[in-house]
Amino acid sequence: MLAEIGPFQALLDAIGWLLAWLYDLTGNFGFAIIILTIVFRIVLLPLGIKQIKSMQAMQALQPKIKEIQKKYKGNKQKVQEQTMKLYQEYGVNPLGGCLPLLLQFPILIAMYSVIRAPVPLPADPDTPGVVQFKDNHLPEDSQLFIDVTQNDGRGQHFLLLNLQCSPQQAGRTVSVLNTERKPTGDTLNCGDAIPDRIPYYLILILMIGTTYYSSRQTQKATPASAQNPQTQIITKVMPVMFGIFGFGFPTGLILYWTMSNLFQIGQQAVMLRLGHIGPEAMNRRLTEVQSKASTKSEKPKGGFMGKMMERAEQERKRRQGEETTLRKPPPRTPGNGKGTAGKSGTGKGTRSGSGRPKGPGPNRPKRPGR
Repeated sequence: MLAEIGPFQALLDAIGWLLAWLYDLTGNFGFAIIILTIVFRIVLLPLGIKQIKSMQAMQALQPKIKEIQKKYKGNKQKVQEQTMKLYQEYGVNPLGGCLPLLLQFPILIAMYSVIRAPVPLPADPDTPGVVQFKDNHLPEDSQLFIDVTQNDGRGQHFLLLNLQCSPQQAGRTVSVLNTERKPTGDTLNCGDAIPDRIPYYLILILMIGTTYYSSRQTQKATPASAQNPQTQIITKVMPVMFGIFGFGFPTGLILYWTMSNLFQIGQQAVMLRLGHIGPEAMNRRLTEVQSKASTKSEKPKGGFMGKMMERAEQERKRRQGEETTLRKPPPRTPGNGKGTAGKSGTGKGTRSGSGRPKGPGPNRPKRPGR
């Protein structure tokens, strides 16, 4: 369970405390979720801008990457090495666009855990009338917790929605189950008739629409990616998948998701209007990375990318050394003293090393004849 992990539990407690504090200020669970969403997006704003710039730089380098792929076709290792070298040369971090997404998913999961209805534990015979809860991340002494679990669920409502109900549960009263999946006697009022489902379906449709529109805006920021068929498929399929998942999520989480999309849309609209993203901005970004590459010193770049390049170069040299060793011919074994393979005019081999040749030498006296 993620909740059992120390850092994630701290995130759950922090979000629960913030929601309870904002509820005390606004008196409404929905407004508390909206304000908290805006706070999260403002905190992540610098990373979001960095993500867009990183995507632009990656798109600007695509022609050079295609040249590398064409030049070293069939050699995946060489393509990877040269691509990483290109990124280092232009000062581009290929992982720069992933960090905001990686940070948003834990927050999304934490919001789901905090917003959903706390699960009552089975009644304890030793403490009759006392209800204890599991998977509750709201401060139990907060007004939000009291209004959510008591007071007819007054704290659950926003406009015509019960924020703890999902669109799947809309239009009916749902029994609250305990940890043993048995009814506790408490109920979750998600409406009484079919018309009560309309607000739940509308906010789900709004979430799907804002997700699609935000993806289209991102393609405007990186026009080259818009021509990629795979990107177009993702842009169309992803909102539908989110809608399927969202059908079973608490409406409070869908509200958070929708507000996050609206903030993203507004952020990108302002950046497009100011010229910070788009085709012209991408051309400026390419000029920047080229200028940075031309003024870059020969010293290897430190940090994550520098270490990756250094390790790739070491691995390449190691493999080249192994291939050289395999191609090197084995050394000759020492002779047995009888002579070399070469033959003299008499048909006998000569001694190797320091052995003297047979027959008289130029300074050797001749033996007298018999």
